[in-house]
Amino acid sequence: MSKKNDARRSAVLVVEDEESFVDALSVGLDREGFDVVIARDGAEALATFATRRFDVVLLDLMLPKLSGLEVCRSLRAQSEVPIIIVSAKGEEVDTVLMLEMGADDYVTKPYRLRELVARIRAVLRRRDAHEEPEDEHLAQGGVRLDLDSRRCFVGSREVKLRKKEFALLRILLENPGRVLTREVLIDRVWGSDYVGDTKTLDVHIKRLRALVEDEPKKPLHITTVRGVGYRFEVTRPDE
Repeated sequence: MSKKNDARRSAVLVVEDEESFVDALSVGLDREGFDVVIARDGAEALATFATRRFDVVLLDLMLPKLSGLEVCRSLRAQSEVPIIIVSAKGEEVDTVLMLEMGADDYVTKPYRLRELVARIRAVLRRRDAHEEPEDEHLAQGGVRLDLDSRRCFVGSREVKLRKKEFALLRILLENPGRVLTREVLIDRVWGSDYVGDTKTLDVHIKRLRALVEDEPKKPLHITTVRGVGYRFEVTRPDE
């Protein structure tokens, strides 16, 4: 089924245990020009991922042996491969956890193949459009980004940021005191072709606050402008 000799075909690891979805995905994605490999449980997914390079992972939440959450966490610890969660549960807590673990997007069953393919191609374009950082740094309010080494410091303490967290904080630091709308932030970090909802942005903001704020529930730097977006405050806003 898969035309693996065509180097232009992006390799997709589909982690799914429901045969009806496996068959439909294999046929549909192959027809759309993707090289499809199937893993039917969490343990098989990790073992398969270690055998070759994949361009994107479609990861179901409910899996035998290892949960989708565990698989997502393990994949993100070893790779920046785009991960799209596929779930029938529709529970917000699972979505938030997955985004915090580093998933790039999610779709809910039942879905249309056209929508899924659009999301796959969108995350691949965002990955390919990533540019090397310039040899410089940004610093505001005790928070510093070294763009050449992609490191973040709060005072003298280094904090570890994922790729999109780094990109989001960089945009905020580049615009101190300026309100950035949710639409602008999503467009700059996830791309103009992003088709998910805005809770992805909220999850990343929440994690950034946990990393750079002394009191994340009472942020001094990354503040919310209700109904508009977010702003990086160099000093504490007036109350």
